[in-house]
Amino acid sequence: MLPTTQVSLPRIKWKPWPRNVARPSWPARPLVAAMVGVFLMAALFQAPAASASGPVRIVAFGDSLTAGFGLPPGDDFASRLEAALKKRGHDVAVTNAGVSGDTTAGGRARFDWAVSEDTDAVIVELGANDVLRGIPPKTTRANLDDILARLEKRNIPVLVAGMRALANWGPDYAKAFEAIFPELSEKYGAVYYPFFMEGVIDKPELKLPDALHPNREGVEEIVRRILPAVEKLIARARKAP
Repeated sequence: MLPTTQVSLPRIKWKPWPRNVARPSWPARPLVAAMVGVFLMAALFQAPAASASGPVRIVAFGDSLTAGFGLPPGDDFASRLEAALKKRGHDVAVTNAGVSGDTTAGGRARFDWAVSEDTDAVIVELGANDVLRGIPPKTTRANLDDILARLEKRNIPVLVAGMRALANWGPDYAKAFEAIFPELSEKYGAVYYPFFMEGVIDKPELKLPDALHPNREGVEEIVRRILPAVEKLIARARKAP
């Protein structure tokens, strides 16, 4: 058997209540205990408030222009946007939910799994492939309308990035197509950015050899131009319930 050791605990010597200090009456004692309990509960419930001030989770929901077609990892729009926002002091996490070749119908079909439940804000960049395929503008409108309606139902602030039509489809097509983005943005109260490829579309040095997609420098230019609109989106996400 192991030897046992006896430990002597010090005796606590209680001091008498000071004669010049009035003792609290009996009803005051439970009141003090209740106040202590309130302070403890308040401290416990501060944890959710801290998590609410965490990073704003933004989903970049689009096609190959968002996905980073032809670019190495880290050069895509979502990655460069996140880096630019953090450089400006924003606590954000931007998810690349771009799929090359996606039309507005493709985005509508994958919406539920592309925009997760913990999403705080969404950038919608769709429509370029609708133009390339000559999809009727009324179809594009219906698809984007449904996507924005779902975001509104989930109370998720959104930025709509507009797109331009190709000249070869004619002026009527272009007028009907390009009107979709500002009109739906107004309908749903979204942040509106008129043209995703602004400052890049007419500059070959900012595009890949296919003359359609931005290169690394082109992505940086897109991010630089769209940044104020995204900061407005972040402000809305911070205020959203």
